[in-house]
Amino acid sequence: MKDAVDPNDQPGEEKIEQNLRPQKLTEFIGQPELKKQLRIFIAAAKKRHQSMEHLLFYGPPGLGKTTLACLLAKEMGVNIRITSGPALERAGDLASILTSLEESDIFFIDEVHRLNKVVEETLYPAMEDFRLDMVLGKGPAARTLRLELNHFTIVAATTRIGLLSAPMRDRFGFVQRINFYNNDDLEKIILRSAEILGIEIDKEALSEIAKRSRGTPRVANRILRRVRDFAEVEAGGKITLPVAKEALKLLEVDDFGLTDADRLILRCIAEKHGGGPIGIETLAASVSEDIGTIEEVYEPYLMQIGFLKRTPRGRMLTGTAFEALGLVVPNKIKQEQFEI
Repeated sequence: MKDAVDPNDQPGEEKIEQNLRPQKLTEFIGQPELKKQLRIFIAAAKKRHQSMEHLLFYGPPGLGKTTLACLLAKEMGVNIRITSGPALERAGDLASILTSLEESDIFFIDEVHRLNKVVEETLYPAMEDFRLDMVLGKGPAARTLRLELNHFTIVAATTRIGLLSAPMRDRFGFVQRINFYNNDDLEKIILRSAEILGIEIDKEALSEIAKRSRGTPRVANRILRRVRDFAEVEAGGKITLPVAKEALKLLEVDDFGLTDADRLILRCIAEKHGGGPIGIETLAASVSEDIGTIEEVYEPYLMQIGFLKRTPRGRMLTGTAFEALGLVVPNKIKQEQFEI
């Protein structure tokens, strides 16, 4: 999701911030095993003078799936067309894009699990045989037109791979999960962004922002920009540890990287439902939030840090979550952990 335009940004700042994305695969920080695999994948395709096989990246939002797709195009020296699942409403939309692709071009589809079923099925022969079968007209006058396509590569991304149909998923030659980032990698990302934006920042402030960034580069860069705003207005522009802590307090981001929305979910389960288990529908209604948002945005990180777990009976908090909220751990939660 694109950040709102900050009225305090200087002219040309938006263009500078667009350059926060790495321009080469070697500049991409983190995901070392994935980068190693992609380097081999790219080198093999170039050696054979062929397009790459279709790739599927999955994982929580903000971890670099779109960035990786753009980097693959640059490394291969080809063009990239970018769209999203919901944007491809009709088979004709897909046909217009695929017929415009040149040899070895990359077609990036974000949120591929939201593709229209008809569009998805139209895509199957294009992915396998690089042809597109279109039906022209209706009734007795209808006829089939087969369009031959240049060899291309689909790079798809999804936050919910479980919603992707098996026939679609099996047509990708490379399926890889994008993992959350550790603090060391986040510090490097924040430092690189700070240098591009011309921000003076202390090592201690780097670490403080990194540990509250939810393991996500997009969040890290967003927090950095907001802390920069605070530093420019309240502290002469330099981000020190005290300045970073004060800005993060103002942003209501705690030591675990939790926001008000995270704490609302945790407190709802802890105080209203005794720590769980609670069904996702009940939880969504209790906090007035969309089910998909809870599952895609909030839950992955809460589970990653060990505050929340999914069980056959519903969502439950762990003892660690109660302690972080400053609440007494219920006996049933202790017993549940003991049994596990």
